[in-house]
Amino acid sequence: MTTKIFRVSDISEGAAEISQAAEIIKRGGTVAIPTETVYGLGANGLDEQAVKRIFTAKGRPQDNPLILHVADESWIKRYCEDVPQEAYLLTRHFWPGPLTIILKRRSIVPSVTTAGLPTVGMRCPKHPITNALIKAADVPIAAPSANISGRPSTTSFAHVLQDMDGKIDAIIDGGDCVVGLESTIIDLTEKPPRLLRPGGVTLEELRRVLDEIEVDEALLRSMPDGEKPKAPGMKYRHYAPRAQVTVVCGYPERAAQYIRERVSDRTGVLCFDEYAFMFDKGNTRTFGRSTDLKAQAERLFDALRSFDDSDVTEIYAQCPSDEGLGLAIANRLKKAAGFRIVDLGRD
Repeated sequence: MTTKIFRVSDISEGAAEISQAAEIIKRGGTVAIPTETVYGLGANGLDEQAVKRIFTAKGRPQDNPLILHVADESWIKRYCEDVPQEAYLLTRHFWPGPLTIILKRRSIVPSVTTAGLPTVGMRCPKHPITNALIKAADVPIAAPSANISGRPSTTSFAHVLQDMDGKIDAIIDGGDCVVGLESTIIDLTEKPPRLLRPGGVTLEELRRVLDEIEVDEALLRSMPDGEKPKAPGMKYRHYAPRAQVTVVCGYPERAAQYIRERVSDRTGVLCFDEYAFMFDKGNTRTFGRSTDLKAQAERLFDALRSFDDSDVTEIYAQCPSDEGLGLAIANRLKKAAGFRIVDLGRD
């Protein structure tokens, strides 16, 4: 398969390219799309065969549900039923943006899209190109991250090309993603609502809109075999470079010293900017200062992917605290490590 490239920097100037990409979606093809979070691998979420092409291109397990990307909140009732008022409270605060809400699906949404679940994740992305594409195609676009399943997510056109060239119909080059982490997922079919995946909308921000939100215990542990994931990214080892990752939690100074005592010539280090001087430059990647969570989120996946171009056999990574956006960053690191964690504490 030859993958077509659409380079779109502006909606008005790229109208023809967006129209062509929409036609690919409508006829059942697959298109990698830019969003504010990460690049997605999109197809018509109502077309069973198109959705199956997503799973094939990614090598994605069939029990891992997909998210439907829609143009605005008015689309919710097309594909969901028994929609609670909390859904609209959240969408009016955070859509378009990096928030996915889990709702009861209508029968129009095929079970392959939801991995057999009676629920579906809904999101309105805050990226003008992809929002225009959804409107042009006039179908909800199912779109997991545009990477080989298990690898770090794609936050740039170059990442997508590396993983998906020759496997999908087209890629829209819309520049680098500004959030850098997948969307927050909250399940509104539970009472109280349950956070299934932290992301660009923080738990603290959600609780300012909905007073009571529980945090799913799957965020703190690996999911055992036989347990069915309610949302993308919950069950399998995700976001992982080829080398084994060990996450070191605790005060940054203490974590850096712990890692320094264990590095060898084949050890990769992912550290905060201000601790890079402690390690060999060749095998060290930085992803922002310890206090700059926004930079860490933007740079995390690029840093993890870059280790695959080196000869390291193990990676030690510093980890932020679980406050604010740090909860999402820590979640991605721990998933990349398969929950291989050293907790030095903050006492």
